[in-house]
Amino acid sequence: MGLARAGTGRRLRALPGIVEALPWWASALVGVGAVVLGFLLLTRPLSSLGVLTVYICLSCLASGVRDLVRGDAALLGAAWALLGVAVLVRLGTSIELLPRVLGVALLVSGVARLLEVRRPDTADARVASALFGVADLVFGVLALAWPDVTLLVVAVLFGARTVLFGLAQVGDALRRRRGSDDRPSPTRGPLRRWARTGGAVAVALLAVGALVVSGRIDAASPVVDDFYSAPSDVPTTPGVLLRSEPFTREVPADARAWRILYTTTRDEGEPAVASGIVLVPRTGAEHPVIAWAHGTTGYAEGCAPSLLPEPFASGGLPALDQAVARGWALVATDYVGLGTAGPHPYLIGQGEARSVLDAVRAARQLETASLADRTVVWGHSQGGHAALWTGQVQPTYAPDVPLSGVAAMAPAADTLAITEHLPDVTGGSVFASFVIEAYAATYPDVDVDALVIPHARTLVREMATRCLSEPGVLVSVLSALSISRDRPIFAVDPTTGVFGQRLAQNTPTGPVEAPLLVAQGLADPLIPPDAQQAYVARLEASGQALDYRTYAGRDHMGLVADDSPFIPELLAWTAERFASTGG
Repeated sequence: MGLARAGTGRRLRALPGIVEALPWWASALVGVGAVVLGFLLLTRPLSSLGVLTVYICLSCLASGVRDLVRGDAALLGAAWALLGVAVLVRLGTSIELLPRVLGVALLVSGVARLLEVRRPDTADARVASALFGVADLVFGVLALAWPDVTLLVVAVLFGARTVLFGLAQVGDALRRRRGSDDRPSPTRGPLRRWARTGGAVAVALLAVGALVVSGRIDAASPVVDDFYSAPSDVPTTPGVLLRSEPFTREVPADARAWRILYTTTRDEGEPAVASGIVLVPRTGAEHPVIAWAHGTTGYAEGCAPSLLPEPFASGGLPALDQAVARGWALVATDYVGLGTAGPHPYLIGQGEARSVLDAVRAARQLETASLADRTVVWGHSQGGHAALWTGQVQPTYAPDVPLSGVAAMAPAADTLAITEHLPDVTGGSVFASFVIEAYAATYPDVDVDALVIPHARTLVREMATRCLSEPGVLVSVLSALSISRDRPIFAVDPTTGVFGQRLAQNTPTGPVEAPLLVAQGLADPLIPPDAQQAYVARLEASGQALDYRTYAGRDHMGLVADDSPFIPELLAWTAERFASTGG
């Protein structure tokens, strides 16, 4: 094992060896360039990963060519040269494999250290070897469990290593200019031995601490329980109530609630199962229904609002207490793929809208809910997109669910403009990952490899596995912030090609027969007000009647905050819609 590691190390040191053969002044220039490059790579992790991969490729090529020229190891040299070419040709795959290769290497190294723990002559050396072995095992497990973190750490370490390499080259060059190869010899004796042991203790503690943090993050992630599993005999008819049970988390004292499982359909009429929450006031009868389409909570299966600690606030629901006080019921879908089996139709209109409408159908089958045949759809952000699509598909898909009105709040309506804008938003890559994964899972002609740069594919895939409310999303945010300082994650313009066509296909263009309210905060960084204005103008030009209201100083979530001037207007508008359709 030691010989293998030494051989690999010599291969990766092939390029530095070539640099050392240069004149002192050329070596100094290379060193200065490496320092500058290293500082740039420290703040540009995607670029750092690309440079690292090219470095590995060139090191393998240089080592292979050297062996071929010498003739003493021609076969091995050819193998190293071919490996370098393969790494360069399969650049994206090489980067994606890096966390797994590193994780396995650390696990093997840890086992090897522990097996060789008796070899050192002194007790302190044996302790250090054991601690380093344990640390390697822990870091190996973490590298496999958190591949995006592994990539970012490797990228930063490579940037730092490049800086140190450059400084060393400058120092060596200056020593050569003075005609001196003298280098300080390392201090030997007890001090060095105990320093090594102290370093091993520190590394082991760091590994254990990282493992504990990782465990706590995983423990705080939502867990999908058996309630969300589809029964063996699921009807193909949409809107059938399959299962219900009382729900109490964050429910107002003057209301009662159930979580439900029901049938619905995806695009092209494919049968599916979705979950949701039904909430009704404790007093009164024949409650008018607010069909709530929640904002973004994530893309993964565990991100259903009915699973989250704050099932209503997580999706941006406004004015729940006021709605209950007015005698209105709430039917809140989780959408397909959140809670239930995926994929989740994130910003895919038909799937979202059918989940909303079929939730109302299913809720009517709760004998104790007492729901009126009057429904107003509310939706915020992603839910605003869903609300617009609900109004659009209801007349043909669910004529038995008449709509008294549709209120879309900061809707992610123009999917083309929003997706194009996401790379410019702080943390926007997190939302972009949801769009990319949803469209790739739904449409066979959307190819992630063609859409996303090789360096970012692992980051995008991992970001899409975390809910916005779980602690692990901090890792996604850090990844997104790191990406934002580097380069866009898209390899091509996302508004063009097949992906652009699919985005355009999921922009709701109407018509919406029910009264339509669209609200937008003018300080919204996620949904650009200019893009929203342009979208509304296109709807009006097509003959769509709507009430468009804007609110100065309100950002994306501020629009639906308790103190927003929009809230009393929303309640009054909704009351008018119910009154106009039966009181």
